[in-house]
Amino acid sequence: MIILGLIAGAVARLVVPGRDPMSIPATILLGVVGSFIGGLLGYVLFGHDLSEGALQPSGIIGSIIGAIVALLIWRAVHTRGHSRTHARH
Repeated sequence: MIILGLIAGAVARLVVPGRDPMSIPATILLGVVGSFIGGLLGYVLFGHDLSEGALQPSGIIGSIIGAIVALLIWRAVHTRGHSRTHARH
């Protein structure tokens, strides 16, 4: 799961343009979170693996797609909070 997380997180960071100052453990975490987001999306969109439930890890493609979604959400939240901090000064 750690290797899949590293691969998915790294590919997501390469695909989405812009700077992401993340450490290797943060990139792994991004990929692992992306794997579960990909599993949730697969469950919701395709209804596969209904016996396993909605919160499940996905394959490499689902992990990459989920990591991209997680990265975009992280950027939106981080940018919004960061711009508020600078607006007060």
